[in-house]
Amino acid sequence: MEKKDILSTPISHIDMTGFDARQLVKSMEDMSFTSREIACAVDILSMMLRDDECTIILTIAGSAGAAGCLKIYSDMIKYNMVDAVVATGASIVDMDFFEALGFRHYQGTPHIDDNVLRELSVDRIYDTYIDEEELQVCDSTIRKIADGLSPGVYSSREFIREMGRYLVSTSAEKESLVQLAYEHHVPIFCPAFSDSSAGFGLVKHQWDNPDRHVSIDSVKDFRELTMIKMKALGTGLFMVGGGVPKNFAQDTVVCAEFLGEDVPMHKYAVQITVADVRDGACSGSTLKEALSWGKVSGHFEQMVYAEATSVLPLILSAVYHEKLWQKRDRRKWATLFS
Repeated sequence: MEKKDILSTPISHIDMTGFDARQLVKSMEDMSFTSREIACAVDILSMMLRDDECTIILTIAGSAGAAGCLKIYSDMIKYNMVDAVVATGASIVDMDFFEALGFRHYQGTPHIDDNVLRELSVDRIYDTYIDEEELQVCDSTIRKIADGLSPGVYSSREFIREMGRYLVSTSAEKESLVQLAYEHHVPIFCPAFSDSSAGFGLVKHQWDNPDRHVSIDSVKDFRELTMIKMKALGTGLFMVGGGVPKNFAQDTVVCAEFLGEDVPMHKYAVQITVADVRDGACSGSTLKEALSWGKVSGHFEQMVYAEATSVLPLILSAVYHEKLWQKRDRRKWATLFS
């Protein structure tokens, strides 16, 4: 078995604009279980788009991007359906930025000898493959970007902005999340930025430049995102997965209050997750539980218990075709830090 045989069928990223899911989702309103949860999620995201005062924050955790949802995320930026992003480093670097450099993820199978994959330098994400040698090019590109910056402390938002600037000047892929966010002044925060290819590239950068180097400050990330919460008249969360991005976005309410600012809880919230609540986890908590912490108001919230690639296309296609995004003003929150 050769590497070219394993990496032979690229993942295709679904186009939410290419089909209209509204009729199907409308029918789901009269069903139960996950179907009704999907329909309610569509209603709440639509409410966010109708609300002139609402800043929409997208949080991303997990590997739905690698599995075929990268275009959904980038289209949410393109069509003005999100105003700020909080994500894992892997979602932004190993998936979006990686493909923006011209590389691909590939269809695979979990029923394979992982020793063979290791020998061929192929990494596995359940039934999806990625070329480790290409991923190391991504690592090196991050190092190259860091080498070109003035030494100092940066938020992940500031560094990801430079990644977008790099793509504008060099990339053949013109519609990545990172690049579109740069062009439309949508800030992206990765509070655990180094837990990705960015980490390897930045370690190499610091190793080669021990006295004058770039460093990422996650506290600065928290402060900047909290500043957006304090400036926004209202906020809504659309969360894929949970973990650090979910908690980071929710905690801005508590942080603002700790700073002496009277801010409202997040008015709207949708979370897509397969996590179980019985161990106290659910990638942070249920949205109802978040009310006890003063994070989410609880008036317009919906948990969608489903694997993200199975429901994201339906939710976003239905909302996209309502065209509510056409009437919104772009928030351009990245300009707050100019």
